[in-house]
Amino acid sequence: MAKVTPNALPWLVLSAVVIVLDQLTKYWVLTSLPEYTAIPVIDGFWNWYRTYNTGAAFSFLADAGGWQKWFFTILAIAISGTLAWWLAKTPRRDWRTALPFALVIGGALGNVIDRQIHGHVVDFIQWHWQDHYWPAFNLADAAIVGGAIGIVLFGFFPAKKSK
Repeated sequence: MAKVTPNALPWLVLSAVVIVLDQLTKYWVLTSLPEYTAIPVIDGFWNWYRTYNTGAAFSFLADAGGWQKWFFTILAIAISGTLAWWLAKTPRRDWRTALPFALVIGGALGNVIDRQIHGHVVDFIQWHWQDHYWPAFNLADAAIVGGAIGIVLFGFFPAKKSK
């Protein structure tokens, strides 16, 4: 009988937490912030700024005519499914793999919910320095970027194997 190693699927709880926090913050934004109006949080650096993105990162394909909603939805579901499948094959103790995968899954599915409910993604965090503005983003985007950075960093700097 082969020894069964517990897999990393319980990390999907983190994905669920990301989705819930993302949707709660977007609900707050939609019910509390005016559209397209900067509300300083830290003057000269950080604003709340309610805006919408029909595309992907940096508004990629935002003006594509509507088909991109389904393209990005299918892409996010496919990537999330692939990462979940990899989690099922990852040992539970391997947090360096599981954590970034769970963050990407939660962020991707958080934005899928927006695309399906609103037809666009709700963005509201705006960073800037003087007159140089970073595109607005949300918690789902931050989870995706954090997860992607983790995948790259942990890929380049793997954990040392114990003897």
